[in-house]
Amino acid sequence: MSLLDTPVQSREKMKRQDADKSWYRLDNAGKLFPSITSTRISTVFRVSATLVAPVDKSLLQDALDAVIPRFPYFQVTLKRGLFWYYFERSHEQPRVEEEIFYPCMFLMYKKRGVFPFRVLYFNRRISLEISHSVTDGTGALEFLKSLVAEYARIAGVSFARDDTICHAGDEPDPEEFEDSFRAYYQKNIPQPHQVSRAYLFPFELLPKGEYSIVTGIMKTEEILEVSKRHGATVTHYFTALYFDAVQQYLKVSGEKNPSPVVLNVPVNLRRLFPSRTMRNFFVSITPSLDFRLGHFSFEEILAQVKHAMGMMATTQYLRQLICRNVKPEMPLMVRLMPLYVKKLVTRLIFREFGEKNNTSSISNLGNIILPDGLAPFVERFEFYPPPGKQNVVKIGIVSYAGKVYVTFGSLTEDKIIERYFFRKIRKMGIRVKIETNALV
Repeated sequence: MSLLDTPVQSREKMKRQDADKSWYRLDNAGKLFPSITSTRISTVFRVSATLVAPVDKSLLQDALDAVIPRFPYFQVTLKRGLFWYYFERSHEQPRVEEEIFYPCMFLMYKKRGVFPFRVLYFNRRISLEISHSVTDGTGALEFLKSLVAEYARIAGVSFARDDTICHAGDEPDPEEFEDSFRAYYQKNIPQPHQVSRAYLFPFELLPKGEYSIVTGIMKTEEILEVSKRHGATVTHYFTALYFDAVQQYLKVSGEKNPSPVVLNVPVNLRRLFPSRTMRNFFVSITPSLDFRLGHFSFEEILAQVKHAMGMMATTQYLRQLICRNVKPEMPLMVRLMPLYVKKLVTRLIFREFGEKNNTSSISNLGNIILPDGLAPFVERFEFYPPPGKQNVVKIGIVSYAGKVYVTFGSLTEDKIIERYFFRKIRKMGIRVKIETNALV
């Protein structure tokens, strides 16, 4: 069975083939991560649910055993082919682990028999940490919701079965296996212009094995009210606040001629391109501001953000980004290039152009809704972004049960960006509760 890439096939044929195989290629976005993963760039992010009662390890294991067959594209191990990495389905059962380390740490999923995810528990919290080589935030959330729902069912919680959750025992939809990047790729679409180098924070890195978390908790109604008052979405609002916090930092630090500040904002492509895939299906848009031009008021920043993101988050522009990502892997010469050469080239390209083109990232997974009977069993959800060696500070956002959870994940002790960000929110009349994993 050859692991060579083939020309783009019909969508239905691709879906059937992926669902029936015991192995499958990494999707277009996932191919990057095995080559760049390290103790500094783990490529691992976290979604977690905090329950109203302490987690029972044995019940959680039972729930994972019941749910994992519903997600066969996650019950895999990474293999090395002659030309590409690929995932092979595993008959082993993943084991739950007690959480004892910092979040989002290095996961040795390139080692034989290691799953590209881990399920952790601590006190009342269930966490799914998963490599971006497998899925994005949408896929990870679906997995976590199913796990929590099955745990609750085993624990005796009664709730209505609906389509907001993938249930244990159901057959996976063949569409969930799809590499939707290839399905929507059109070779004749021109690629977008390359962005220039971005400003990077000059902060000193934490020791390896540490990852700092600061979460701000706000009422959803207060955030929505302020956002609507400015005619903006919640993502627009938080992105503008982030730009403003960086602007204040640059002013106070006195840096001369900094490069433009560029924020990486992932877009869930499923909202514009119909897809049920549980694998990666996102691209990032990159609004930017050049503070060498002078001081921007918050209203001016927000106007720039709304305009830039409005232009970028269109099907036409997003198709360009899909084309940019898929086109380099299509030539026969690239497909025939041995894996060890691809790894070397990928690392060099990422080192030169990867995170250096972005100052930071801000990712909003949106509002989570659970069935009525299950919702009281879960107190909160959180999303921790993956660590970045050059983008040392990142933001992950998720909403649930009337609250918004804004989490800064950083590889530095310096918390000046977080302070400026949350101070600005408080000055706008929004109450914020701050939590951190820092040792005090």
